[in-house]
Amino acid sequence: MAQILDSTKLRRELHPLAEIGMDVKNTSAYVIRRLKEIGIDAHRVGETYGVTGYIDSGAPGPVIALRADMDALPFQQNGKTVAIHACGHDGHMAMLLEAASRLVGKIRRGKVKLIFQPAEEPITGAQALIKEGILDDVDIIIGAHVRPVQDLKPGTLCPSVCHTSSGHVHVTIHGKSSHAARPHLGVNAIYVATAIVNAVAQIHMNPENVWSVKPTQLCADDGAFNVVPATATLCFDFRGQTNELVKSLTEQMNRIFKNTAEAYGATVDVKYDVICPAANLDPDITEELAQCIRDTAGADRLAPGCGGGGEDFHFYKLAKPSIKNGYFGVGTGVTPGLHKINMTMDDTLLPMGSAVFVKFVLNHLG
Repeated sequence: MAQILDSTKLRRELHPLAEIGMDVKNTSAYVIRRLKEIGIDAHRVGETYGVTGYIDSGAPGPVIALRADMDALPFQQNGKTVAIHACGHDGHMAMLLEAASRLVGKIRRGKVKLIFQPAEEPITGAQALIKEGILDDVDIIIGAHVRPVQDLKPGTLCPSVCHTSSGHVHVTIHGKSSHAARPHLGVNAIYVATAIVNAVAQIHMNPENVWSVKPTQLCADDGAFNVVPATATLCFDFRGQTNELVKSLTEQMNRIFKNTAEAYGATVDVKYDVICPAANLDPDITEELAQCIRDTAGADRLAPGCGGGGEDFHFYKLAKPSIKNGYFGVGTGVTPGLHKINMTMDDTLLPMGSAVFVKFVLNHLG
C-alpha cells in the first residue's frame, strides 16, 4: 500500500527549516527526500534549488503541473536577520507533498509534474525555473495559497486568488547644489521630488479598475542644513488589476518623471524593479476548481474568489500563454495576517487544499 503523507505533520517539520530566496538548500533536500520516499524520482531544477519530479502513467495524455513555493521571509530579531515562514509556503509544500502521495499509482494517462519553486518572495524564482525549461512540456499549471482570516473564513476555499500586478520604481533626481543663501544658483532636488509626487497624485485611471500608486521613500541630503541638495531619490510602489492597466500607469509615470524634471532644469534616472504580473487565470479552470471544492469539501465551504498582493506564479502564464492555469485559496485561518512576524494558522486544515489538487488531477488523468 502506498505511503500517504500528512500535510499537517509535514508543515510542522518544514516550518523550522525556513530559508530565504534562492538559497533553500535544506528545504530542497527535505522535499526530494520525501518525494523519493513515496516513489517519485525527484531532482533539482538545473543549478537552482527548485525541485521537480513526475508521476507518470506511461500512457499518452496531458501534463498537469502542480506548483508550490518554498522560500520564507527575512525578519530582524535581536539585530540579526532570521528566516520565518510568515507567508505560508511551508503549508504550500506540505499540501503538495500530501497530494503527490495520494496520486501515486492513480494516474491512468498523461503525467503529473510537481514543481517546488524557490524565491517567490523576491519574484525571481518562477523566471529562474522558466529559463531552465520547466514549462516546456506543461499543458495546465495549478497553484494554491493559504489565506488570512480577512480573505477567507477558516475551513473554506475559493477557486481563484486574483493577484494584482505590482512593482517599484526608483527615481534619482539630478539637480544642482548651491549655498542656501543663494538658492537661485542651484536646482533644489527636493522641490523637483515634491513636484513629481504631486503630479503622480493627479494620475487618473478608470475608476472601475483596482489600482494604486504611492511614494514610499524620499531621500535627499547633501550633508549640511544650509546646502541646497543636488540629488534626491524617490521610490514609488504601484499596483494594478491587469497587466494592461499597469503598462498604461507606468507610461504616465515616465512622462511625469521626465517632464517635471525638465521643467525645473533637472534630469532623472528611472529604474524599475521586476514588475510582478497580474493574475490571468483561465475561467474554465477556475470553474473546474470551484467544482473540485464542492466535491471535496462541500458546497457550503465554497467561497467567492478573493484578491490582494502579488505572486510570481503568474510569470508562468506570461511566459507560455498557451498553458491553462488556475490558482485557488485555502482558508487556514491565517492570523494576524500574511508577512507578519507572528503569523500563525490552523494547519489541520491543510488537507483541504491537498484534496482539491488530487481531485483536479484525477478529473483529467484518472
